[in-house]
Amino acid sequence: MTPESFAAAVAGRLIVSCQAGEGHPLRDTAALVRMARAAVGGGAAAIRCGGVGGVPDVAAVAAAVDVPVIGLTKDGTGGVFITPTLEAARAVAAAGAQVVAADATFRPRPDGRPLTASIEAVHDAGALFMADVSALDEGIAASEAGADAIATTLAGYTGPGPAPDGPDVELVRALRHALPDALIVAEGRYHSPAAAASAIEAGATCVVVGTAITDPQWITSRFAAAVAS
Repeated sequence: MTPESFAAAVAGRLIVSCQAGEGHPLRDTAALVRMARAAVGGGAAAIRCGGVGGVPDVAAVAAAVDVPVIGLTKDGTGGVFITPTLEAARAVAAAGAQVVAADATFRPRPDGRPLTASIEAVHDAGALFMADVSALDEGIAASEAGADAIATTLAGYTGPGPAPDGPDVELVRALRHALPDALIVAEGRYHSPAAAASAIEAGATCVVVGTAITDPQWITSRFAAAVAS
């Protein structure tokens, strides 16, 4: 897949993240594969998957759907933990992901290698690289380093305080202004159709939604709280 073909596949469309953490009732590869197939049936242009399920989840989803798969691993909970090393990036690409997503913040990487090493390894494997960033300067740096897509995945999650309730639409707008030709992916706390649409209006190429679509436990808690109030 080329950057141009990926952009054409997802432009103005929805990507669905199908992941479940340790201890979650849906933490089962087969369940997540069915979720991914259901998302594609509903119109998802691509699937983002892996997480703590890692390479087995990526491989299983890639074999089950006919849309691009954005794969990743998650190792740990603090610092750089989304596809944190060059070896992890290679493994995700080898599992069949057309796009490898990885932390592209300025925080030190666990293997001590620069971000460019992971980008080059992913490209050598024939896949594209999606840079998960938290701020404008990180997105610009990742683009200059050769990333094929810039995602706002980590916006609000790398600071000292808790993440805000809503998405960082302003970061999307700032990235589009700074990188007019880049593939900009809005991701992070897009919890309603209206929020997702606002990201496209702000200049995002596409939008990733996970929890609000694929986590019935979270969705139920919202309804339960509303009824109880």
